[in-house]
Amino acid sequence: MKAMILAAGLGSRMRPLTDVTPKPLLKVGGIPLIVRHIEKLAHQGFTDIVINIAHLGYKIPEALGDGSDWGVRIAYSDEQEEGGLESAGGIVKALPLLTDSNKYEDTFLVVNADVFTDYDFQDNRHLEDGVLAHLILVPNPEHNSEGDFALDGNLVLDNKQYTFSGIGYYSPKLFEEVPYGKSALAPLLRKAMREGKVTGELYEGEWLDIGTPERLERLNTVLMNRS
Repeated sequence: MKAMILAAGLGSRMRPLTDVTPKPLLKVGGIPLIVRHIEKLAHQGFTDIVINIAHLGYKIPEALGDGSDWGVRIAYSDEQEEGGLESAGGIVKALPLLTDSNKYEDTFLVVNADVFTDYDFQDNRHLEDGVLAHLILVPNPEHNSEGDFALDGNLVLDNKQYTFSGIGYYSPKLFEEVPYGKSALAPLLRKAMREGKVTGELYEGEWLDIGTPERLERLNTVLMNRS
């Protein structure tokens, strides 16, 4: 299975830090957020990783190279010219890098670069027949108290209950009818949910959305106290 790290966001809420550094390269406990993901993915059996880049995107390949430092192969999906294609649009552009032989049969993992978690990525996850996505949901943090989606057994519903973690397993078929260009992921998922084609699970381990300088500072303080 291949994995994609979404790393093309503007990081507007992280300013002024992201005026000079793309958010995925901001450090948590002395290690860039995106490097933590790469290390975990490599440890858990992933060998091929796709990273999309836009805002200050050239700095990410400069920092990470081809992935050989971690024993993986990194391919970059460059959205610098477009200025970022949002989540679904970024995945659509990267599909040729995520699927083999354009067969639309390969499940792939997608994770937001700006989350901090101890969730174990699964390189052997297979979607059930007819399922287009499997989402990892988490208890609601303070900044998203109402949540995004709900669970009914293992089906994800378009109701507010839990927060979407930014981690999901996807079938390329979810993106078949999405045209090239800027496109958000949530509307696409909600349509599939209404058709009963999205499964999910609640993860109650460590997870944080590092969306603001304040959250980044709090996390660094927590990690410093642990050491």
